[in-house]
Amino acid sequence: MGGCAGSRRRLSDSEGEETVPEPRLPLLDHQGAHWKNAVGFWLLGLCNNFSYVVMLSAAHDILSHERTSGNQSHVDPGPAPIPHNSSSRFDCNSVSTAPPGSCQWDLCCWKLRPGCLFSFCGDRPVCYFLLLTSPEAQDPGGEEEAESSARQPLIRTEAPESKPGSSSSLSLRERWTVFKGLLWYIVPLVVVYFAEYFINQGLFELLFFRNTSLSHAQQYRWYQMLYQAGVFASRSSLRCCHIRFTWALALLQCLNLAFLLADVWFGFLPSIYFVFLIILYEGLLGGAAYVNTFHNIALETSDEHREFAMATTCISDTLGISLSGLLALPLHDFLCQLS
Repeated sequence: MGGCAGSRRRLSDSEGEETVPEPRLPLLDHQGAHWKNAVGFWLLGLCNNFSYVVMLSAAHDILSHERTSGNQSHVDPGPAPIPHNSSSRFDCNSVSTAPPGSCQWDLCCWKLRPGCLFSFCGDRPVCYFLLLTSPEAQDPGGEEEAESSARQPLIRTEAPESKPGSSSSLSLRERWTVFKGLLWYIVPLVVVYFAEYFINQGLFELLFFRNTSLSHAQQYRWYQMLYQAGVFASRSSLRCCHIRFTWALALLQCLNLAFLLADVWFGFLPSIYFVFLIILYEGLLGGAAYVNTFHNIALETSDEHREFAMATTCISDTLGISLSGLLALPLHDFLCQLS
């Protein structure tokens, strides 16, 4: 009897041990994954804008080289300084640095493409595969779902079912309703981009100071560098400063445009350093308007409308840049013809 009781006790003990679940270790340190994703997306955003920023910053140099080399297909590494154009007080290039420039400008931009592509062919894959963490790895309960999704066929014979939160499930009427609500965010962002790119690509070259040791090309590069520094700082400051009413930023940017346009016409600023401060301030306004617009949309739209709202608002910068270029080109030609 004692042996039977002892065996039953051992059996119950073994059954008790089987029912107690072992503690599961987390698949990933969530705090570490958060910082890895933050750094990865920050680097991807930096790489995404880098080639575009390089082309804009080098626009004056490219056009100046083209003006001296004529129809040659190469650019000399160290050309002689270009004398100032005595026929105009603005020292203008024949082609504006505005984004929708002529075919000559489009061909010039391609001279920067190989370097940009070479520099980022290794950096984008590194950020994506080594820094970013997949959502399945962060969710301890999503292993089975991840395995099932991995077994899905590459080519479907029938259209997949749309998820309730995706933009494809919205009707045309719902999209129109969401779009009308987005105008409160889209219009200010279009105005901000119109004003700042009118300044950058229409007025930067005309804000030329002869009473300084900086050449015209060096002045243009400093303008672009200070503008991009302001944008970089303000786009990275969302956790420190959240702006709800982006209309105020649009108004301030329009005041910047009016002030600098008046200086181009009348030339009342005595030193280039005043322009440096204004351009840095312009970059701060532009970056703040961009990041706060999308942050406000992400907070104030529902889950089912958020994807469509974010994608639709992306047209704001393109529309503003295009409109500013269309007006900056004729303004550049008109001012350059002045004696």
